[in-house]
Amino acid sequence: MKSYSESYKEAGVDVTAGYRAVELMKKHVARTKTSAGIDEIGGFGGMMALDLTGIEHPVLVSGTDGVGTKLKIAMLLNKHDTIGIDCVAMCVNDVICCGAKPLLFLDYIACGKNYPEKIAEIVSGVAEGCVQAGCELIGGETAEHPGMMPEDDYDLAGYTTGIVDRSKVLDKNTEVPGDVLIALPSSGVHSNGFSLVRKVFDIENADLNTVIPELGGSLGETLLTPTKIYVKPMLALFDEVNVKAVAHITGGGFYENIPRALKDGLSAKIAVSDVKVLPIFNLIREKGGISEHDMFNTFNMGVGMVAVVAPEDADKTIETLKANGVEAYRLGELVESDEGVILY
Repeated sequence: MKSYSESYKEAGVDVTAGYRAVELMKKHVARTKTSAGIDEIGGFGGMMALDLTGIEHPVLVSGTDGVGTKLKIAMLLNKHDTIGIDCVAMCVNDVICCGAKPLLFLDYIACGKNYPEKIAEIVSGVAEGCVQAGCELIGGETAEHPGMMPEDDYDLAGYTTGIVDRSKVLDKNTEVPGDVLIALPSSGVHSNGFSLVRKVFDIENADLNTVIPELGGSLGETLLTPTKIYVKPMLALFDEVNVKAVAHITGGGFYENIPRALKDGLSAKIAVSDVKVLPIFNLIREKGGISEHDMFNTFNMGVGMVAVVAPEDADKTIETLKANGVEAYRLGELVESDEGVILY
């Protein structure tokens, strides 16, 4: 007998919509398939065989995150095929900071009503993010929550696990004064600070489709630009350079994230004029009347990731990243100080 409950449907949950969503998303999930995955989507747990070739002391590194209120932009534009990239990025960009290669990903979608085509569209973005990160989407969950949120609303979160040999875990304790900060540019606002963005632009009432010359596109498409995934360029860099530490510039901007990658007693000294600020941040600052400090304490300001290397490795770091599609540049240096970040 087929699984179906008229009573549950009357309560707001249509189990057949869930089955339809799974069928629609399978083609997207298949794009992420690696030789390590050993099960099809739809079971009780996603499985993956570990290939430990060349790894003497394996260390698993896990991360979980969501997309936050950037989802509101996707909902207002009724465009849901890129937001999943953000979800993957927020997780895999964290574990790469430990030196770990992401292996797998799982997503969780909570929605007011399960519209199978919309769910599949969301998952298509998750799959694209996994392809960019080189990891496999091995499972997930879609939960219909009638009465908990409006029918058209949804939330999206994810989880990843990566692996690294213990001997290759990045060690910030090897840092010394004079080490160089290398900036990896962001693709835009990424997935942090959107509560402030929405307030500044009165986003519910804003015209998101009008082209703004200084942005080179509309406000909506600029804000919805997916978070850049740095996994493959960073893995290539790890093979070429002794990277001492990496900071993923997420919520809290420079002031919260860069110190997490610094040895006690050291601070990052950065000239504001050296930061290649993206136009969207200048617009946010001007429109919202936001102080320089608050901008750098909320947004990535055009820098999505920062790597710390020895001075003699700086040029090779920039060359390697550029060879892998990232226009990296020198951002500053480490100095003896307990301030964390010194912007001047």
